[in-house]
Amino acid sequence: MFTGIISDVGQVVEMSRSGDIARLVVDSHYSSEGIALGASIANSGVCLTVVAHMACNDGSRLAFDVGAETLAVTTFGALAPGARLNLERPLKIGDELGGHLVSGHVDGVAEIVARGDFEGMAKFRFRAPAELSRFIATKGSVALDGTSLTVNAVEGHEFEVLLIPHTLAVTTWGERRVGDRVNLEVDQMARYAARLAGLD
Repeated sequence: MFTGIISDVGQVVEMSRSGDIARLVVDSHYSSEGIALGASIANSGVCLTVVAHMACNDGSRLAFDVGAETLAVTTFGALAPGARLNLERPLKIGDELGGHLVSGHVDGVAEIVARGDFEGMAKFRFRAPAELSRFIATKGSVALDGTSLTVNAVEGHEFEVLLIPHTLAVTTWGERRVGDRVNLEVDQMARYAARLAGLD
């Protein structure tokens, strides 16, 4: 489990396909000594397992295997070297829960349809897939590219979030533009509520 509070921004150095599987290699600022084989790390919201790692520059180079389902339902099918990813280590018992509970199992992809900047902040408007938009509610939580965000407004299949200057500075959100596609994970509580109400 994760919280949606980004702790590093990594850079893709390799994304190679072999049949239905891809090998993703990312440079991070995490210490290689603190990472074990088999550890989970969220890459822009996608929970992946570390299959290899080594010290590199001032951090570590991490390798992950990405399956066909992940390539199909996330933005990773179009990932290329040079791309930057929001990274988060998994939640530990006793850690502060600063965002909301995020599983790292991406539900689909949302598209940025508008961005407005003011006073160092940015308001983004997204279009969600129709089958996921019903799980998004005003004042509720979503994880977008792994970042825990509060929904400010919902209209049909579109919704808005506001990013503060700090978030824009320490994540990849400062570089996001209209037309970009981002990984979307809806709040698990909304899914459970829909299931209990017989709507899912």
